[in-house]
Amino acid sequence: MTFTQLSNPIFLQAIRDYHVSDNVDTPIHNPYEEGTIENRLYLKCWIDTVQWHFEDIIRDPDINPEEALVLKRRIDRSNQDRTDLVEQIDTYFRQKYSDVEVQPNATINTESPAWAIDRLSILALKIWHMREQAERTDASPEHIAKCRGKLDVLLEQQVDLSTAIDQLLADIEAGRKYMKVYRQMKMYNDPATNPILYKKGE
Repeated sequence: MTFTQLSNPIFLQAIRDYHVSDNVDTPIHNPYEEGTIENRLYLKCWIDTVQWHFEDIIRDPDINPEEALVLKRRIDRSNQDRTDLVEQIDTYFRQKYSDVEVQPNATINTESPAWAIDRLSILALKIWHMREQAERTDASPEHIAKCRGKLDVLLEQQVDLSTAIDQLLADIEAGRKYMKVYRQMKMYNDPATNPILYKKGE
């Protein structure tokens, strides 16, 4: 089984589980054992799914400004959680391939494996919600046809991205590519680097 053959069903499971209640306040019940990569993948997609719906809600033109501010803070925390999960997944790969002998002509990839998997998780969400649109019974035939066309493209993209990720991991395992991870440096979250925050203490 390739890594994306493991990941894609877990992403679908997380999305399906969320939509049982379809509520951003639904508690997560991660079915996978803590400390496993399956647990991290499920949590990653759950966070992405909740944030997808945060983004829907905050675009309501009639949203109460105070509620919008609270929601913006939740989106900020969700973004941080998402980035933390990506780093945890990259740590898993770094440990897994720590003993690989890197070939002298090995090259680096444009992104780490976990950031590619992040895109795969988001893509699973796009497919779920585009399929919803393509199956609507209250929309025009033109809308349905347009969404079906987009769904076909997303499904093709999922195959291509999955293939590329599995090829990248195979190259890393064989020493043809090597991982180099740059940890997050989100300055606006840091009271020492966000001038709005550190100037308040002056």
